[in-house]
Amino acid sequence: MTSATSIRWLASLLAASLGLVLALPAGAQTGLARKTAHVDLQARLKEVAQDPQLSASIVKTGRQVASFCAHCHGEGGNSLTSEVPNLAGQNPDYLIEQLRQFADGRRRNEFMEGMMKALSSDEKIGIVLFYAGEQVAHKPAANAALAARGRDYYNKVCFQCHGQDGRGNEHFARIAGQQPQYLRTTLQHYQQGARLRVNPLMSGITKQMSEADIDAVVAYVSSMK
Repeated sequence: MTSATSIRWLASLLAASLGLVLALPAGAQTGLARKTAHVDLQARLKEVAQDPQLSASIVKTGRQVASFCAHCHGEGGNSLTSEVPNLAGQNPDYLIEQLRQFADGRRRNEFMEGMMKALSSDEKIGIVLFYAGEQVAHKPAANAALAARGRDYYNKVCFQCHGQDGRGNEHFARIAGQQPQYLRTTLQHYQQGARLRVNPLMSGITKQMSEADIDAVVAYVSSMK
C-alpha cells in the first residue's frame, strides 16, 4: 500500500468509525469547522482540568478517539514503530500546541493535518488528556557506552529546555523514552532546516551537532525513564 493510499484508507476509517467531519456533507463540514476553528484550546484545556466531572467525560471521549490513533501510535500512546512518536506521558499543553500547528500548517504531515480538521475541540482535548495520563514503556539503552556519551552532551545542552529528567514542560516536549528513529529524524529535520518542523532555537542547536552527537543523544534520551 503506498503512502498516499494509506493516508486515504486511514482517513476513511476514521470517518467511518468515529462519524467525524470527513463523513459529513460539505455544508455540515463547513458548519463544524466554523464551530471549532476559533475555540481557544489552551483556555478550554484549563477549563476542563478544573472540572473533574467534565474532565472524566472528555478523557473518555479521548480514549475512544485514541483507539483509532493506536493504528500508528500504539495502545496507550506507545508507538508501534521507531519512526512514529510515543504520545504517552506527553505534556498536555505541549501536545495541544502541536495539534494547533498541524491544523494551521506550521507542522507538516498530510494525514495529521487532515485529522486536526476532522476532530472537534473537545475531542482534541480528550486525546491530549488521555495520552498525558498514560505511561511510557521504558526501554534500556542497547549501547551503554554510547548512551553515556549522550548523557554528557544532554547535561551540557539539552537539559536547559527539556529538563534534567527529559520530561519538558508546557513549552517543551517530553523526550524521555521517545522512539529513537523519530528522535533522530526530528533532530535531522531541525538541522537541515526542513519545513516539516520549524523552531529557530532547535535549528540553531542542532546545527552545532555532529552525526556522532546525534547518535549519542538519541541513545541516551530514548533510554530515559
